[in-house]
Amino acid sequence: MSAMQLISLICWFFFSFRKVAYSGCEMAVDGDYDYLIKLLALGDSGVGKTSFLYRYTDQHFNRRFTTTVGIDFREKRVNYMGTGADGTSQKNLKVHLQLWDTAGQERFRSLTTAFFRDAMGFLLMFDLSSQQSFLNVRNWMSQLQVNAYCDSPDIVLVGTKADLQDTRDVQVEQARDLAVRYGIPYFETSAATGVAVDEAVRALLGLVMKRMEQSAEPSGAAPNGSATVSQEVTDTPVRGGCEC
Repeated sequence: MSAMQLISLICWFFFSFRKVAYSGCEMAVDGDYDYLIKLLALGDSGVGKTSFLYRYTDQHFNRRFTTTVGIDFREKRVNYMGTGADGTSQKNLKVHLQLWDTAGQERFRSLTTAFFRDAMGFLLMFDLSSQQSFLNVRNWMSQLQVNAYCDSPDIVLVGTKADLQDTRDVQVEQARDLAVRYGIPYFETSAATGVAVDEAVRALLGLVMKRMEQSAEPSGAAPNGSATVSQEVTDTPVRGGCEC
């Protein structure tokens, strides 16, 4: 067994022991939340995936992050209003978000793509100050189409480091045109200032919830009702990670 295969196996066991998987969306077994939804951040190394997720979960910016090795994740709980089985009543659903942070380096590609099928939504990121990271978005999209849970997964395109206007290398029109071509939302964000970080994640959650609602069977495949997007509430982030 190669070193990379061993790392993948360790991460898989760690991931499995934390939860019982069901198509990327799981019912809580501890009673603290109604749904567990996994979102995955991907993109070239150095585009700011870790800083973005840290800003979202902790509302802070850390300049001292090092390059992610393998897989890491952060967690946050949000509230959504769900529609009851009768289609009219409202129910407050507690959603536990698990946000996976992937390594962008080529040598970890086989490990990160192994997690694609377990994610319900994807934050596809590029650095607004790096034209190459933007050009590589097409490669990441190709990998998603091959490895994700379906041919058209829920994706939000995210341009990072919007605060660095002096070094900007990707024009707004370029990014918007690409997003239109793929039929996905686009946000320009900054982990340093917090601009549009929450909005980008909220948009992705909206897509995931809509897909859940559309795929729910009339008999009520989701025991607590289908979820519809509402306003996010303040909650305490939980730190997680896979030491690999």
